[in-house]
Amino acid sequence: MDLSKIPNIKHSDSNNFFLLSGPCAIEGEEMALRIAEKVVSITDKLEIPYIFKGSFKKANRSRIDSFTGIGDEKALKILRKVSETFDIPTVTDIHEINDAKLAAEYVDVLQIPAFLVRQTDLVVAAAETGKVINLKKGQFMSPEAMKHAVTKVTDCNNEQVMVTDRGTMFGYQDLIVDFRGIPTMREFAPTVLDVTHSLQQPNQSTGVTGGRPDMIETIARAGVVNNVDGLFIETHFDPANAKSDGANMLDLAHLEKLLSNLVAIRKTINQI
Repeated sequence: MDLSKIPNIKHSDSNNFFLLSGPCAIEGEEMALRIAEKVVSITDKLEIPYIFKGSFKKANRSRIDSFTGIGDEKALKILRKVSETFDIPTVTDIHEINDAKLAAEYVDVLQIPAFLVRQTDLVVAAAETGKVINLKKGQFMSPEAMKHAVTKVTDCNNEQVMVTDRGTMFGYQDLIVDFRGIPTMREFAPTVLDVTHSLQQPNQSTGVTGGRPDMIETIARAGVVNNVDGLFIETHFDPANAKSDGANMLDLAHLEKLLSNLVAIRKTINQI
């Protein structure tokens, strides 16, 4: 994947990690623009290539009454407005074959959720749009197995593909990041570390996923030290009241300090 070919990407020659960041789900226009404005300000200051992230719908829910979205096209139009307002690329995840063509009209990067990354028809539909594809590693898959998912994309004559590690299931209610997987996956695609989803505590008896946001900097630092190409960090100005994944999201107020520390670490690593 050539980062510089992503539409509207900035600072691609800064030798920094790139960042996919934003709310878990698009809850409305005002909140999306508010989060994007803050993250754009921070990433411009730190010269971090930035892609705004927001799910236009949430299909992988524990309970039937969980928030799934505000309407597909309504949310996608908000993603387009974010892109046009701040001149930045956007990424959203898709869950069904028909989502690929629909979402591709509005965003620059299509993301395949971890639970669905083995679904060949979905991966192929995404790849055939010609968009950049982000394949999230299944919590049940080895790093080596992700090469086959990448090959599905490249076999569709689409070389714009990256992989994202979001932890591996450890028992029923925990995820562990195996940092040995980063160099393994970097052999066949740029590799992103999904910091916040790696700190989820799934399968809680309440049907609401828990999390460990206090460990965000610990995991992020380890990823940067191990030469990860990009970081994925979900953030919200009010995580406690976010409609999806609030338990593991980073409070937007803490993002600048976190990224400043990570950029400093990256500069040190680049000198080694």
